[in-house]
Amino acid sequence: MDSYSLTLVFIIGLIFAFMDAFGIGANDVANSFSTSVASKSLTLKQACFIAVFTEFFGALLLGSHTAKTIRDGIVDLSKFQGKQDALMVGMMCALIGSSTWVLTASKLGFPVSTTHSIIGATIGIGIVIHGFGVVNWGWANKGVLQIITSWFLSPLVAGIIGAIIYCSVKYLVLKRKTPFKNGLRFIPVYFFITVTIIIFFIVYKGTPGINLTSLGFPIILAVTLGIAFIAVLFAIFFYIPWVKRIIINHEDLKFYHIPFIHFIGEHKHLSEIALESGIPESKIDIMNIKKNSNIHEDIINHSAKDISNKMEKEQPKNEANKSLSKKLGGIFTHGINQEIAEYKNDEYKEMHDAAIKYDDNTEELYSFLQILTASFASFAHGSNDVANAVGPLTTIYYIWCTGLNPDSTLSIPIWILIFCAVAIDLGLITYGYHVMRSLGNKITLLTPTRGFSSELSACLTVLTCSRLSLPVSTTHCITGSTTAIGLCNGNLKSVNWKLLLFCGFSWILTLPIAGIIAGITFKLLYPIFMYYSSVPNSI
Repeated sequence: MDSYSLTLVFIIGLIFAFMDAFGIGANDVANSFSTSVASKSLTLKQACFIAVFTEFFGALLLGSHTAKTIRDGIVDLSKFQGKQDALMVGMMCALIGSSTWVLTASKLGFPVSTTHSIIGATIGIGIVIHGFGVVNWGWANKGVLQIITSWFLSPLVAGIIGAIIYCSVKYLVLKRKTPFKNGLRFIPVYFFITVTIIIFFIVYKGTPGINLTSLGFPIILAVTLGIAFIAVLFAIFFYIPWVKRIIINHEDLKFYHIPFIHFIGEHKHLSEIALESGIPESKIDIMNIKKNSNIHEDIINHSAKDISNKMEKEQPKNEANKSLSKKLGGIFTHGINQEIAEYKNDEYKEMHDAAIKYDDNTEELYSFLQILTASFASFAHGSNDVANAVGPLTTIYYIWCTGLNPDSTLSIPIWILIFCAVAIDLGLITYGYHVMRSLGNKITLLTPTRGFSSELSACLTVLTCSRLSLPVSTTHCITGSTTAIGLCNGNLKSVNWKLLLFCGFSWILTLPIAGIIAGITFKLLYPIFMYYSSVPNSI
């Protein structure tokens, strides 16, 4: 095959690699932050802001700079020797199959594994070209049997770990006579546990590009425990004084005040800010404001409403005069202005009422840990799962540039990492709210302690099972842990079983549907590309 031939295949591959990475952001990244948004530890805008940086820099700085030509060796690469054109078109069709399914599932709000999607699409290509024998159907070397096992293993293990973590918080803190005081006592302990798990997770799952595992377990353990001990000191001397002033004194403090908390004088109380902003007296109650939304959002919304009313009186609305920039801005901000925590709560009122509610102040203690866990999990995710879109595109690019058969691993150009990292961020910002709604309060009622337990258990499950060479999916882990924590209410009605049935069904459909779409697309397009490639200067 000549170099720089089949340019149209490369261009189409670029487009669908972008769409596949977009789907990763809309689905995988969204499920990482869904519990934080649903429990109101973060607003949707705040979650997107954090994830934009953690995913991008995770992919760019810690992501592997080599990619497997065929994901996880699920199809025998040697069968494509001398068939560079078939492999190139096949990877393009794999991206079409994977992105089509992931975006469809995201639109429907189904959390699916994007890794399983690209593997399913690759299997479809392998079967169409070489038959069923080319696929690794067994257990060894991450075969199809491992993927099927993960459908059950991931949610089960994560559910058990999530229930253990949540029950520890429940019985050591939430159900005590003085839950807030107990919460303050145990916060340093949970800081230690959380940071230890996060560091191990980052080292073993989130640094394929710099291979920190080569340092050896004793060094990794010593560094991890050292950092965790520093985190405990941080919690005792900075976080606890900061959070006490917010919850007990109702002071208007920001997260960036934490390191300087002992040098900051008394701030205005939230009630004073509300009064100065003209919020009606009936809305001043601090805890009601905290439960419904952030105080600053109340202020902004109240002021905006007054301004809007004045403008309506002064001049009529004229939608036709909106500038192009505002319309384009609306496209990008539409996704981050969606309601997540309160979305269709009336429909799920019976399920939410079946969940046990605990002290609001104590719950708020765990918001910071929940945000910390979600942020670092997202950082590791960006470095690891970007390969789902990067791998096939790198294969296409290599064949297009050289015309040669690729090796089993390829060096990734930096522009491809940036290209896919940007697409992941855009996917989350514009489309991630669909999956966030499903994994949020639609499965069970989520609070900061429940969300923290769910995210931490997902990290621990992925870390442990990966070290034991057991197949797991982060998406399945989050779903399983959220369900198990919902069951800790002791009431089956506190969990949305109908939605879980649809989620499980979508997991099973991922491999065959992505494979069928990719296989049919290859059958239709490959003859066309081969016909026109024989015509000089055609494609």
